[in-house]
Amino acid sequence: MAKTFRDWDVEQLMMFLPSVQDFVPKGHLAHFVRNTTCEALDLSAILNCYSEERGYPPYHPAMMTALLLYAYCQGIYSSRRIAKACQERVDFMAVTAMQTPDFRTISDFRKRHLAALGDLFVQVLRLCQEAGLVKLGHVALDGTKIKANASRHKAMSYQRMKKSEAELEEIVGGWLRQAESSDAREDQEEGAERSGEELPDWVRDKQRRLEKIREARARLEAEARAQAQTKEKETENKSGPGRPRKNDPGTPKYSAQSNFTDPESRIMKSHDGFIQGYNAQAAVDADSQIIVAQTLTNNASDAQQLAPIAAQIKQNTGRQAREMSADAGYCSEDNLKELSRRHINGYIATGRQKHGEATAAGERKGKLGTRVHAMWQKLRRGGHRSRYRLRKQTVEPVFGQVKQGRGFRQFLLRGVRKVSVEWSLICTAHNLLKLAAVWS
Repeated sequence: MAKTFRDWDVEQLMMFLPSVQDFVPKGHLAHFVRNTTCEALDLSAILNCYSEERGYPPYHPAMMTALLLYAYCQGIYSSRRIAKACQERVDFMAVTAMQTPDFRTISDFRKRHLAALGDLFVQVLRLCQEAGLVKLGHVALDGTKIKANASRHKAMSYQRMKKSEAELEEIVGGWLRQAESSDAREDQEEGAERSGEELPDWVRDKQRRLEKIREARARLEAEARAQAQTKEKETENKSGPGRPRKNDPGTPKYSAQSNFTDPESRIMKSHDGFIQGYNAQAAVDADSQIIVAQTLTNNASDAQQLAPIAAQIKQNTGRQAREMSADAGYCSEDNLKELSRRHINGYIATGRQKHGEATAAGERKGKLGTRVHAMWQKLRRGGHRSRYRLRKQTVEPVFGQVKQGRGFRQFLLRGVRKVSVEWSLICTAHNLLKLAAVWS
């Protein structure tokens, strides 16, 4: 006896058109992100940009915002991949109501409203606060290095720039002289049909490279002059000869580098070796792994980020964290003084923790009477019970969820300002997922 199967007719028409509410089950993340964007977020900064009545009506800004937030929650960041998902995935159709903006529209919308999209982080954080997810009993701070949209092989040191600039000037100059003599010979043989101003194709690449090297060299020299002026102000009140200079004041070090693709990115050391990237910072609430403050810098050092993060926590949430933990990269007299000034009970490692050590106090004890020495004693007394133990289990999983879980390992945009907003969107999506888990 043959088995009976259900009918499968791909040409069967539907009597009633489906609703986007039925594309995915109730309680699905797509419904949550769409409804939260439309009902709970203030999008006036985006909506006010559309005042022109003429022209074909654009896609609704609320829909485009919800689409971007949902795509980031799903680990899809490229505008082309987002556009493809709008055509193929029913969960994306539930967000867009089956509208299919192309990749250029998505990319232009993100670029146009970059600042307003970055400001959504605070709004989503306050929704988390209203839901009771932000306790601020203990906050863990850490940074992670993320690749820039540039290759480190496209960087050049100042010493090599000076050498390459001279070599390229000689090569391009020889080619230009050769081109002029060739043009003169052709004018005599075939007539003067060319203007004589355009460069031959075989010269252009070298000429462009020479221009880029000159621009990069000028940037490094400008940065060096600015740093020299800052150091002069800092050393005015200091006595003693200090360290001898290896380079002239106001000139870059020979090892200073600039990247031709993204000049504002820097070469940084990460767990995967040296990368061309940025240093992304996040302060995470230990109770629910909500990111309560975030920032991004092209400085590889973490030490200068603690004070801005502490200030941002108060600004974003309206109150200050009671405790804060961080690794040895944040340990300095100034940072410990800042925590004391803000009445934050700090747990900052004073040295690198060795495998098998009971605490993270490390070998750097600091001088007697200093805040670093007092912190070393505090962590050592706490041992396994020290609140510092909350650091790893709080902030490290968040970076794992962002990088490994949602596959964000490289920025798409370039420049500190744009990349900062991109990191803000990543943190916003992370908090949205935590909020959805509570409200679902």
